[in-house]
Amino acid sequence: MKLPAHPCVVVSDTSRPVIVVFSLQMPYFEALKLALASILTHKLRSFLTLLGVIFGVATVIVVVSLIEGFNSYVDEKIANIGTNAFSVSKYAIDDFSSVEALNAARRRNKDVTLDDAAALQARDGSIQEVGAKEDAAGDVKFGATHLFRIHISATTPNIAEIERIEAGEGRYFTKVEDESRRSVTFIGADVAEKLFPTSNPLGQTIRIDGRPFEIVGVGKAKGSVFGQPQDMYVSMPLSTFMAIYGSRRSLNLSVTSTSPESYQDAVDEARVVMRMRRKLSPAEKDNFGIITPSAINELRDKIFGTIQIAAIGVTSISLVVGGIVIMNIMLVSVSERTKEIGIRKSIGARRTDILKQFLAESTLLSLVGGGIGITIAYLLAKLVAVLTPVPTALPLLAVTVALAVSGTVGLISGVYPAWKAAGLDPIEALRAE
Repeated sequence: MKLPAHPCVVVSDTSRPVIVVFSLQMPYFEALKLALASILTHKLRSFLTLLGVIFGVATVIVVVSLIEGFNSYVDEKIANIGTNAFSVSKYAIDDFSSVEALNAARRRNKDVTLDDAAALQARDGSIQEVGAKEDAAGDVKFGATHLFRIHISATTPNIAEIERIEAGEGRYFTKVEDESRRSVTFIGADVAEKLFPTSNPLGQTIRIDGRPFEIVGVGKAKGSVFGQPQDMYVSMPLSTFMAIYGSRRSLNLSVTSTSPESYQDAVDEARVVMRMRRKLSPAEKDNFGIITPSAINELRDKIFGTIQIAAIGVTSISLVVGGIVIMNIMLVSVSERTKEIGIRKSIGARRTDILKQFLAESTLLSLVGGGIGITIAYLLAKLVAVLTPVPTALPLLAVTVALAVSGTVGLISGVYPAWKAAGLDPIEALRAE
């Protein structure tokens, strides 16, 4: 019989020889097999070890899911003003940073008017369309049904195209109806459902703050934003609104660019026009606001960025606790398996083999715990999204990072127990009871 060239130990009896071979380096796959066998042998201990990592990963992933859901929701529902669109208003984003800043802007800034809208529209450049709108609250009534403090949206007809307002039934009001100050209205899906639960609202007449308005269309349902319904509104032509409620008020303008490439040029043109109309010197600050999706995102990051980082940091402490649990259990495991380690070393296992075996066990434990934690976090995030208005999202990157972090925690936590196991003297280990 020809023996292999690498170190080996031959054990034989009179019946047949048995060869136990340890190669110079234990393969990683073999280390994983041994680690898995040890985990399955001690199921209860392994499960209790996993709990720390499971709860740690689940907590972090749930927090990340809520943060990502919030950011995605802001991008989709709030920051997404319209196709190549931005807003021009009396106040800038920074004016809302504090009560003092808002009061100062209220004193300093001039109202935005229809004349401003006309001046922007007349600009022959990157600006394509300019619409105007204003908001108020009023009571709506039909028959015996009375709705209080409903959102009144007064707009120019082109706002429907700029802000992509879709009609579920009927249509939005027209330019002719706006110019002639017609008493027509376009109502939200929730208003239509409450006032006309069993009949068609088109052509019906409702009363808005006591004045009759004919319904020409019903908006497509938009759902809610953080639990606030977006379909409880009535819209009317801006000219009609100003004739009823007065024209001495500041408007919000929605402006579109001719193309995505000319978007920034359109923003710059709008700023130049507004500054010229207000006769501002180059050194003077804007006394109006230009609100873009990027500005909204910057405000969001300024307000919530630190909170989000702190939330992830605090919940990550639970991962550290999970790592400490793994280290303690692995140290106990080394103490319990001292004789086994001695036997392995006596028949050819090297220090690196023992080290690799225990590191593989701690890493595998942590990865399994991380996988279970991610599954639990995914189910919890779905449950939160179903039962509450809080949006959630679980990006693939977060899952990958969570597994990588949990595996790293397990690897680091297993270093000392593995080093201690690898350093055992085989003679002393064989004497252990």
